[in-house]
Amino acid sequence: IMLLSDPEIESSILISSDEGATYQKYRLNFYIQSLLFHPKQEEWILAYSLDQKLYSSMDFGRKWQLMHERVTPNRFYWESDLKGFQVAPAWAFLMFVFSLSDTHYLTCRIQECSETKRSGPFSRSIDVSSLVVQDEYIFIQVTTGGRATYYVSYRREPFAQIKLPKYSLPKDMHIISTDENQVFAAVQEWNQNDTYNLYISDTRGVYFTLALENVKSSRGLEGNIVIDLYEVAGIKGIFLANRKVDDQIKTFITYNKGRDWRLLQAPDTDLRGDPVLCQLPFCSLHLRLQLSENPYTSGSISSKETAPGLLVATGNIGSELSYTDVGVFISSDGGNSWRQIFEEEYNVWFLDWGGALVAMKHTSVPIRHMWVSFDEGRSWTKYSFTSTPLFVDGSLVDPGIETQIMTVFGHFSLRSEWQLVKVDYKSLFSRRCTKEDHQTWHLHNQGEPCVMGERKIYKKRKPGVQCSLGRDYSQTVVSEPCVCGQGDFECDYGYERHSNNQCIPAFWFSPSSLSKDCNAGQNYWNSTGYRRIVSNNCTDGLREKYMARMEKCPGKAPRGLHILTSDGKLVLEQGHNATFIILMEEGDLQRTNIQLDFGDGIAVSYANFSPVEDGVRHVYKSAGIFQVTAYAENSLGSDTAVLFLHVVCPVEHVHLSVPFVAIRNKDVNITAVVWPSQAGTLTYFWWFGNSTKPLITLESSISYMFTVEGMNAVTVQVAGGNTLIQDTKEIAVHEYFQSQLLSFSPNLDYYNPDIPEWRQDVGKVIKRALVTGIPDEQILVALFPGLPTSAELFILPHKNSTERRKSSEADLEQVVEILFNALNQNLVQFELKPGVEVVVYVTQLTLAPLVDSSSGHSSSAMLMLLSVVFVGLAVFLIYKFKRKIPWINIYAQVQHDKEQEMIGSVSQSENAPKITLSEFTDPEELMDKELDTRIGSKSLSAAG
Repeated sequence: IMLLSDPEIESSILISSDEGATYQKYRLNFYIQSLLFHPKQEEWILAYSLDQKLYSSMDFGRKWQLMHERVTPNRFYWESDLKGFQVAPAWAFLMFVFSLSDTHYLTCRIQECSETKRSGPFSRSIDVSSLVVQDEYIFIQVTTGGRATYYVSYRREPFAQIKLPKYSLPKDMHIISTDENQVFAAVQEWNQNDTYNLYISDTRGVYFTLALENVKSSRGLEGNIVIDLYEVAGIKGIFLANRKVDDQIKTFITYNKGRDWRLLQAPDTDLRGDPVLCQLPFCSLHLRLQLSENPYTSGSISSKETAPGLLVATGNIGSELSYTDVGVFISSDGGNSWRQIFEEEYNVWFLDWGGALVAMKHTSVPIRHMWVSFDEGRSWTKYSFTSTPLFVDGSLVDPGIETQIMTVFGHFSLRSEWQLVKVDYKSLFSRRCTKEDHQTWHLHNQGEPCVMGERKIYKKRKPGVQCSLGRDYSQTVVSEPCVCGQGDFECDYGYERHSNNQCIPAFWFSPSSLSKDCNAGQNYWNSTGYRRIVSNNCTDGLREKYMARMEKCPGKAPRGLHILTSDGKLVLEQGHNATFIILMEEGDLQRTNIQLDFGDGIAVSYANFSPVEDGVRHVYKSAGIFQVTAYAENSLGSDTAVLFLHVVCPVEHVHLSVPFVAIRNKDVNITAVVWPSQAGTLTYFWWFGNSTKPLITLESSISYMFTVEGMNAVTVQVAGGNTLIQDTKEIAVHEYFQSQLLSFSPNLDYYNPDIPEWRQDVGKVIKRALVTGIPDEQILVALFPGLPTSAELFILPHKNSTERRKSSEADLEQVVEILFNALNQNLVQFELKPGVEVVVYVTQLTLAPLVDSSSGHSSSAMLMLLSVVFVGLAVFLIYKFKRKIPWINIYAQVQHDKEQEMIGSVSQSENAPKITLSEFTDPEELMDKELDTRIGSKSLSAAG
């Protein structure tokens, strides 16, 4: 016996080897969430911890070994022996999650579960929680581009892609059954919401055909999907399904694994013996097919392997399934005929090979009676199992074949403890059954004696006989094969059944495609359009006509060549592995040569197709767009496939290069400078002003015309791979303006090395000159980053003078004259450092006509020389040039409302003059990045 301690108190296991007489405690360094015992090795256990780690023990929990971390919950399995396929029982099939986007299915041998011993049967990443290991099948799911692809491994062979009909577009898929070497799968198509289509596969679970459309689905208590499909136990091939027909839910039954379906015939009489007026197809019997989520109740439908042909279900008679007017019905012949046994809901259990039925009313009030029937529900005897009414929570029924004991548990009141009541029916069975106590019954399908290719006769206890059966009791008397008829064959993959009951190729299917994986000189099975239903045992008859035929493989030229990346993405970061998958729809694979050109001057060739089935890896050393070409050729022809791969280097910074001032209704060139410059293919998104829709380009420059005067914002976003970066600048837009370029001699730079703050002194000089009364908004000074210091002085029109163009131009000329007269005449004083007064003298000024940026005309260029003397320090010159300086634009309009502080990009010298900054350019823009340019014949280097 193993007991787990309360995890809120401690983490330990208590183990008893003497049936609970004594226990030994073993402390754990992890907290157990669930345990999975090996199906055959009773001391082998897998333990899943609360922190998603998987541990294994081979001595019933006394010692534990960590197997792996980040394991998906409920997605780890023990491997066990397959019928006819020996697998060592020491294998554990597991699914590990390495990250949210990288999940792999791995296998591990428990005795040597080291990192080097782990192997992955499926090399690609799969969807989280998609691993399903069931009987001889393993299923996984891979989603690329928003579309799921499903794979299956039969008997642990290599994975093959599941083939649904071509125009089936599944958005969800659930494995319903893998019994009898066949897969039942429920697939929800793109246009379905509350229904699923039922598909059935061939033996390998690869090729699926449609069995039934629009099967009802619902959600369980834990949010899981519940499909209204029920497999009848004890007789193979019989299924019940609730199908939506014209917005009504009706119950259908099949006796040949989904090939043919029909409605259930309602009982002829009710409980009182009155005739039931119910005519097919307008009226039939409908059943609730949900299994109970409480393991201690019988559920709405029940059948047992030990009682073939006996079904008990809750349902109703009418045109559709109802959840209000319900009763309990029973069938003794595998669903052919039904009788009603109760008018309310009851839980019904089978005892002693189905020879006795025990019923208990399904109610929320306390009860103390149960009913027992020995004649398959025709008559019932009432028994009291407790003297005090009990709120029944459920019943434990021993799964043994000779069960004659039940344990009912519940509580007398809402506050009382649980009560266990043992009910022993042995005294009701007066003796052991003899040969005379049995009768035979024939399994049939509405009178057809052959079911799944066999004629079967069963025996059972005569109704009403209260004798017990022995452990070696056998129900089957006769089982012989039938001659194969049409009902024993279903349409093969790619074929559809028409009104004449013939299987015809679907419009999308080419029968010759079945030989696409076939090589010249080999053989393959060519389908006739039919396949015998899996587990059908018919012989002779139409078998020879409908069975697939062995034929020689025809030689085929390569056709349908495809190339794609393993993750489905067309963007790759430089320096990372790219894995290319090559697929070919048709062709002699072993005789086809494959050449793969990566587009960067490197190509590889393969003599046959098999080496590239798992993908070809390649690393790109540079960014760009590369044309990857696959070429397939054999003696019969060739085919080509092309893929364009974008290799990018993650972008880190973008800087907008815009003019300081622009003319309204005139094109302006705007450039985005990206670092690193070799980033590969980039996409640029441009926003202007208050626009909500961007202009999108692949070029880093764009031409744009501003129509609104004032400050206009420009934003660019640059997308490269998974990275998106942004920069924003503002442009002053006016009808016209004038500008002057200012350049300082290197002397000032010499006394202020690598200090960006002193560039702002230009603003101070201009500001001190504004004592003449020129409005602030008419002066704009733009400073360029780097050394030597350079700037541009803009003289703008008055904000209210746009409509008075001619007078305003004259006003602008007057402002220019006032400005430079002030610079010639006024003495500008400021301090470089405490105690050192700087006096600026204007020694000479020759004023030339300014450039009119709106017209593009100018007078002959004349040099304007302005000498300024820094007392005790140096002499520097300001030069005026007529042409623009090619530079990244950094500017600020002179303002009075705020004060900014500049932080230098490099350490400042203690001996260098310190200048307090105020009322000028955004300091962060001055230090954007290091760039080089030229002003005249002088070279500028970036300082920030």
